[in-house]
Amino acid sequence: MTQGLIIILWLFICAMQDARQRQIANRLTLGVALLALIYLLWNGSTWLGASVSQGLGAFILALLFTLPGYALGRLGAGDVKLLAALGLATDPLIVLGSLVGSAGASVLWLIFAPRLWPLMGQGLKERLTHLAPGASTKLPFAPFLLIGFGCAWFWIH
Repeated sequence: MTQGLIIILWLFICAMQDARQRQIANRLTLGVALLALIYLLWNGSTWLGASVSQGLGAFILALLFTLPGYALGRLGAGDVKLLAALGLATDPLIVLGSLVGSAGASVLWLIFAPRLWPLMGQGLKERLTHLAPGASTKLPFAPFLLIGFGCAWFWIH
C-alpha cells in the first residue's frame, strides 16, 4: 500500500512539472529508474512486489509502447523515461492499465477541458498552463499517466 502511494506522489511531482514546464527533470525519471532497478535487483522484486522478470518485462513493455511515440514526435524523452521507470517499479499489468487509463483521461480532458477551463481559478490555470485547451497540439503526458496509474493501481490492488 505504502509503495503505491510513494509512486503516486512521485508521479504527482512529475505531472506538476510537466504541466508547468513541458518537461520532466532527469533526476525525477532517471533517478527513480535507478532506484527502482537497484531495488529490483537487490530484493528480487519491484516496489509493488512483482518478480524480477515481471519488472524487466514491464520495463521492456514501456519502451515498446513509448519509443514509437517518441520517434514520431508525439512523446518527449522524459515521457519515455517516466514510463520506463514506472515499469521497473511495478509490473506489466500496471503499465498497461496506466497507459489505458492515461489514454482515457486525455480523451476526457480533450472533451471537457473547453467547458472546465473557464471555471477554474486563475492560480490553477497558471500552474497548469500547458493543459489549457488549444495551448498546444501535444498535451503533457505525465498528468494523464498519474490518473492512469491511480486508476490501474486501485483497480488491480
